Amino acid sequence: MARPIEEFVAAWDALSSKESSSDGWRGISIAPVGPCELLAARSFPGNEEALLARFPTARLAPSELLPEGKGFEVVRADPSGDGKTWIALSRKESGSPELFAEMVGDVAGAMDSEVAQGEEQVLRTMLRRVRMWQQFMSRGSQPLGPEAELGLAGELSFIALLLDAGITTESVLEGWVGPDDAPQDFVLGDGAIEVKATLSSTGFPAKIGSLEQLDDATVSPLFLAALRFTHGEDGLSLSEIISELEHRLAGEPNAITFLHERLLTAGYVKSHDLAYTRRFEMQELRVYKIVEGFPRLTFGSMPDGVYRAVYEIDLDRAKDCLADFHVALRSLGVIK
Repeated sequence: MARPIEEFVAAWDALSSKESSSDGWRGISIAPVGPCELLAARSFPGNEEALLARFPTARLAPSELLPEGKGFEVVRADPSGDGKTWIALSRKESGSPELFAEMVGDVAGAMDSEVAQGEEQVLRTMLRRVRMWQQFMSRGSQPLGPEAELGLAGELSFIALLLDAGITTESVLEGWVGPDDAPQDFVLGDGAIEVKATLSSTGFPAKIGSLEQLDDATVSPLFLAALRFTHGEDGLSLSEIISELEHRLAGEPNAITFLHERLLTAGYVKSHDLAYTRRFEMQELRVYKIVEGFPRLTFGSMPDGVYRAVYEIDLDRAKDCLADFHVALRSLGVIK
């Protein structure tokens, strides 16, 4: 779980209010990560906020490249001259202070979850998590648009349905590859499932993003899960859907950490919650088996020279391909 950011913000505010007569680092110790010391710090003369992490025994190769993204940078530091490995995660002048504070809390929380695995793993987790933020920042660090918000709500709701069906948490979360822009949203057992969500009350429109997405020549068995939502006060916002899933996984801290990594890759951060005001109530689940006769475009059906396509279909025209949800999961080999 992410650390609360109040301690970091209070320390940065205290450091900012004090004048510095020299360049370099000034920091205030906060709760360590096992043997690794953490400081909420500022670098002068720039006075930008930073997280300093000291690793007593872990080492980085001199040639190892450190992540850098829009609004932040990661550098090697040695504020005390002790020769140990110090990593500084610093906000750039152009970076949002609020988003940087959320990033620091998230990175520190991820490091906390790996203490039992040793100092080297804590260091690697810090850098891995920062690289995920690097990927997020590269998208512009704006809230998800309406289509992406609905799509993520659909995928998260489908995760809950898979868990209800008795599939293990590990299999479900590791199989959720939609945030990586994979051809299908879930790779499960012997095949895959693509998830589509709609708010339409007429028909069931679905936007297909590529020629690979519904191609059972590349992965089989292949299914499409279609979730219909309505707006309403009885529904849940995207943030509430996530909170329910977090509550469900409360006894599995590693699963929650992995979920947060997937959400970050998908473009969700908690500081954007106020932007997600729509409430989604699921009304219908349909499952289709992708077989001959299903309305789709694939590489094999296209003339030479066509290598990319984005198109829309109406799932009401594919009723002959409907399948039972649990039968589909059994054919994938993920339930008995």
